[in-house]
Amino acid sequence: MKEILIFAGTTEGRKLSECLAASGISHTICVATEYGEVVLKEHPLRKVHCGRMHTEEIKEFIEKGSFDAVVDATHPYADVITENIKTAMEGMDIPYLRLKRELDEQHTDGNVRYFLTNEACAKVLEEMEGNILLTTGSKELSKYCVSENVKSRLYVRVLPGIESLSICMKQGIKGKQIIAMQGPFTTEMNEAMIHQYAISCLVTKQSGMSGGYSEKKEAARRAGIPVFVIGRPKEEAGYSFKEICNKLEKISGQKIQINGELQIILAGIGMGHKNSLTKEVKDAIEEADILLGAERMLAPYQPRMEKKPFYQAKQIIPYLKEIQEKKLFLENRKVVILFSGDSGFYSGCQLLYDALQKEINVGRLKASICIMPGISSVAYLASCIGESYQDAAICSMHGKELNNLARRIKTQQKTYVLMSGVKDVNRLGNILTEAGMTECEIMTGFQLSYTEQQIRKLTPRECCELTEEGLYTCFIKNPNAVHKQLTHGITDGEFIRDKVPMTKEEVRDVSICKLKLYEGAVVYDIGSGTGSIAVEIAGLSDGLKIYAIEQKNEALSLIQQNKKKFQLDNISVVEAKAPNGLTELPKATHAFIGGSGGNLKEILQVLYYVNSHMRVVINAISMETICEIKEILSLYPVENEEIVQMQVNRAKKAGQYHLMQAENPVWICAFDFYEQ
Repeated sequence: MKEILIFAGTTEGRKLSECLAASGISHTICVATEYGEVVLKEHPLRKVHCGRMHTEEIKEFIEKGSFDAVVDATHPYADVITENIKTAMEGMDIPYLRLKRELDEQHTDGNVRYFLTNEACAKVLEEMEGNILLTTGSKELSKYCVSENVKSRLYVRVLPGIESLSICMKQGIKGKQIIAMQGPFTTEMNEAMIHQYAISCLVTKQSGMSGGYSEKKEAARRAGIPVFVIGRPKEEAGYSFKEICNKLEKISGQKIQINGELQIILAGIGMGHKNSLTKEVKDAIEEADILLGAERMLAPYQPRMEKKPFYQAKQIIPYLKEIQEKKLFLENRKVVILFSGDSGFYSGCQLLYDALQKEINVGRLKASICIMPGISSVAYLASCIGESYQDAAICSMHGKELNNLARRIKTQQKTYVLMSGVKDVNRLGNILTEAGMTECEIMTGFQLSYTEQQIRKLTPRECCELTEEGLYTCFIKNPNAVHKQLTHGITDGEFIRDKVPMTKEEVRDVSICKLKLYEGAVVYDIGSGTGSIAVEIAGLSDGLKIYAIEQKNEALSLIQQNKKKFQLDNISVVEAKAPNGLTELPKATHAFIGGSGGNLKEILQVLYYVNSHMRVVINAISMETICEIKEILSLYPVENEEIVQMQVNRAKKAGQYHLMQAENPVWICAFDFYEQ
């Protein structure tokens, strides 16, 4: 089977090879240096020939092969190789296709000066002062090294290949003057180099869009320095990228997919340092056309096209649509979006994945997505301190509210906690100290995987006093862990009560059962009193959110005291006489009414307004209240209605005897609102 031969020397040549490979077309690509070979990924349909060839070698190479067409995608300035290819192909019955690089329009900005030759540019540089950023490549370097005055001020940006570096050394360019990097470079990257090396003049070729010419000019404009441009190459005959693909389709008889989709990779980068990357993620970053993520994550890397400090769906999705519409290259582009830690562990990865998938499903984005996991800071810290995490509780304070941390640690022998910074470590120390858990041992992992990494063993008090800012992950070992109670059932005597009325223990149990709570429920405890119902509910799950609504000052104080005693952060105390204030709270899924203050009708009206599918439980101690409830409920659509009357008798010791003492009977009314 015949194939296509590409002589590459530009980004377009590499992109054409990727399009052919993706379309199932066999081809050989010739590159001049070993670095050109390195940047090409292995593919079963692609063969790579590395090394420069003169005319006879090119002719022999083509004749020995079996090629349908030869594509010349060498650099616009590489006149010699283009002529060699044309001469070698004289008399051959094989199509020669010249791939033109798309060039920018020539501007005459005030800071831009054009020269016909490198020699003319070097002569003017002799008359100038200050450092020079030379971005014309290694081949023309000798023309700027004739003058020691110019050579001593050069900072030469070349490809990181042996050939380029050898030329620099041969010309006497010192190591500190060599910037060996692979482009393309963003405006920001160019500007950073200008400032880093105190550049006074930037020298470049007018190399077109993919050669980064515009980015160099813009960086120089921002820095307020002149740009010396070695004149525009002569207008050459040839074909655009799309035209080349159309011609190769006719020659090969195969469809070439040039309007490719985005390949989106959501990658976990571990703790952030390069050494903590998995090889899979490292390779993805090195091959990325575009990198997105938080600024600190992007800092060490330079993708082929550009990077943007975007990490939220509202930023990323419009940007990707814009990239796809621009079609700077008409083939697939690899977009890598970075997430700290592990992509599936307390990460924003899932939210972005869902948002991107939605755009893809409805056709607003043409892309494929894959997720690459990273090494979480918990796994890394566990390996450092020799403590497993499969038998530990794991939670996060990183950028989020974490309820009931003291209660969580109280019932666990081992707990790992992700932190945002030193303030979270201080908070952890304060929480443990206030809860009386001062015997807990804390191992703090500071700047894990970085050179400044520290593992410290601290007491809760020492955690309170820590001041060094940075990224932390903590491990807490509790030698006095207690068994976690699986049912509610706090005795009445455990509550701070004073003289405020309280729903008794057995009534609390049945009332809470009738609420039929579920994970993530939001509950209004109306007429909360001592907060006994709120406390019992809040202790069932850290994921519940309870609003204890009370109007009396004495009761409000008792709720706060009981909240603190039982270490429950998921209770919010609200001073109000219901139904006042209810509409200002987050939407409830459940409501318990222990006291209505004579406003039962108004309260139920507001509850139905807040959520017409709410589960409601009401306690009543009089027949009149039950009659009122029945009358009010006739005004609303309700289902699953239950009315239970409870009579509780408690044994009271009298000498050697136990006498039964009756509590007041209580009616428990439960129902669901529904929307008609």
